[in-house]
Amino acid sequence: MKTSHTFLVISCLSLACWIGCKKTTKRSETSTSSAATTKQYTVDPYRTEIQWTAYKTTDKIPVDGKFTQINLKNPKGGATVLEALNGTEFSIPVSSLFTDNEVRDYKLKTLFFGVMKNTIRLSGKIHLTDEQNGYIDFSMNAVVEKLPFTFTTAGNETTLTAIMNTDSWQAQKAIASINEACYELHKGPDGVSKTWSDVAIRSKIRYKLK
Repeated sequence: MKTSHTFLVISCLSLACWIGCKKTTKRSETSTSSAATTKQYTVDPYRTEIQWTAYKTTDKIPVDGKFTQINLKNPKGGATVLEALNGTEFSIPVSSLFTDNEVRDYKLKTLFFGVMKNTIRLSGKIHLTDEQNGYIDFSMNAVVEKLPFTFTTAGNETTLTAIMNTDSWQAQKAIASINEACYELHKGPDGVSKTWSDVAIRSKIRYKLK
């Protein structure tokens, strides 16, 4: 009788331990599964491209270029790529300007950006207003103005486009400077030399998982 009672107690204890272990395992598996599905995206500055198109002559002939470096200030994470993009602060060294023409690069760095105030770098903060539009608080020539843009997102890539009117950043002196330096090169068949104040900007922004 005593042996039977002892066996019953041991059986109950074993069953309780088994149930407890199963519950712990399930909680652990649930926690691990939840952690695995939580993604944190950040903008990848090394895979992000910034291209621009300026214009010359009255026929508005395009001149293409890009910046090869972008720096992020305190990169923020997000559960989605747009959450990661919204609020991103960046700076772009003017020294990273590249047009595949050394003479043109030198003129733009020294006789365009070099004429501006405090413009060793361009900087800004990105704000999204909806799923297609936004603006950048863009700093250039010691002036901060809103630069509106439109964007589309596919997978882990956002394509952003904008038209910058440099007059909004009081860059008339810089435009006159580069036009004077490139007077003959910016002269069209009509004999008029012109450098346009509007610049088209295109950026492919890519992301990485933290």
